[in-house]
Amino acid sequence: MRIVMAGASGFLGTRLARRLGDEGHEVVRLVRRAPRAAGEVGWQPSARRLDPAALAGADAVINLTGAGIAAPRWTRRYREVLRASRIDPTTTLATTIAALPPAERPRTLLNASGISCYGDTGDRTVDEHAPLGTGVLPDLCRAWEGATAPAAEAGTRVVSLRTAPVLDRAGGLLKPQLLPYKLGIAGTFGSGRQWVPWIALADWLSAATFLLAREDIAGPVNVTSPEPVTNARFTKALGRALHRPTVMPIPAVALKVILGGFAVEVLHGSGALPGVLTGAGFTFRYPDLDAALRAALGKDQTFSQAS
Repeated sequence: MRIVMAGASGFLGTRLARRLGDEGHEVVRLVRRAPRAAGEVGWQPSARRLDPAALAGADAVINLTGAGIAAPRWTRRYREVLRASRIDPTTTLATTIAALPPAERPRTLLNASGISCYGDTGDRTVDEHAPLGTGVLPDLCRAWEGATAPAAEAGTRVVSLRTAPVLDRAGGLLKPQLLPYKLGIAGTFGSGRQWVPWIALADWLSAATFLLAREDIAGPVNVTSPEPVTNARFTKALGRALHRPTVMPIPAVALKVILGGFAVEVLHGSGALPGVLTGAGFTFRYPDLDAALRAALGKDQTFSQAS
């Protein structure tokens, strides 16, 4: 397939672009700087500028853009950055797709979203049929997914990738946590009872390519492990994997001082399950957290080959 990708320079984007290329697909990367290589096309999503020719005739578009959620503090300005970095690119792509003649429109748009869309689910687990929650991230996801509407209304299959934090030592959920664990100053966040959804990098990559090929699947898809865990269990599992103690819990009040508004997201969690993927027959290579952590930390050769 000819696949146009936005966000191809990010943590997930670089790995997915490599995998798609290895599978024989042509990957065209949208870049905000001047193109420097074949297979790159310039665009300015903040100004809603994209040459329609970049998408015309493509089989699929993949959008993985978005500023990182885990900022030191969620200032008002950073919340605006979080929103603009997601809504502007998504709107630009969706409206450009919709404006193309039907014969030239991409058949598929895989658009990033977040598992945090459900908000705090308490003790409950939820699947894609659950309503979206309330709060900063659920509201952001609602607008983010809503920005794909022009493409869907024009007949393009839209899949919202409600992605859980990804396990890999090079980025995602693990990278910012490794130093505290190695220093022996790690512990649970708050009560530790809140859900921590997660997914192994190899499974995220496989799920993305699976959804790209499955033209019968559209709408929201929870890209997350079938076994969400509590923060307390995740903390102990990571401590075991690193052979480090986890005896220094961080009280909720301290997290609020350190992280500001982001502390709410750390102290709450979504017990999301991959209902669509499981129902479609997708097989997870790493459904077990301990095995996934060993793989993410480079202790499983099959993971290294997959990523």
